[in-house]
Amino acid sequence: MFNKDMLDKLQDLKHQAEESKSRLESIEVAEDAGGGLVRVVINGNRKIKSVEINAELNTLEKDDLEDLLVVALGRALDKVNEINEKEVMNSAQSLFPGM
Repeated sequence: MFNKDMLDKLQDLKHQAEESKSRLESIEVAEDAGGGLVRVVINGNRKIKSVEINAELNTLEKDDLEDLLVVALGRALDKVNEINEKEVMNSAQSLFPGM
């Protein structure tokens, strides 16, 4: 069913995926909302590394804080998804030239 060439390609693919995951782990994206009231940091593997609230909690309404968190997380995830997609495409192109 599988020939040696196919098995080698699968092994290369596995190695490339591990390298990509490692590179993405070291990339961090920081985004804020509300003029810096909320700041989030997410790595390239979409893991939240930190959330900062740079305001006194008693000065923010619960709904406003939730909205700011959604905005900051959304912005960071958009950037991380773009980085992640480029990493996957670069990996695929190195394994399958001409893609």
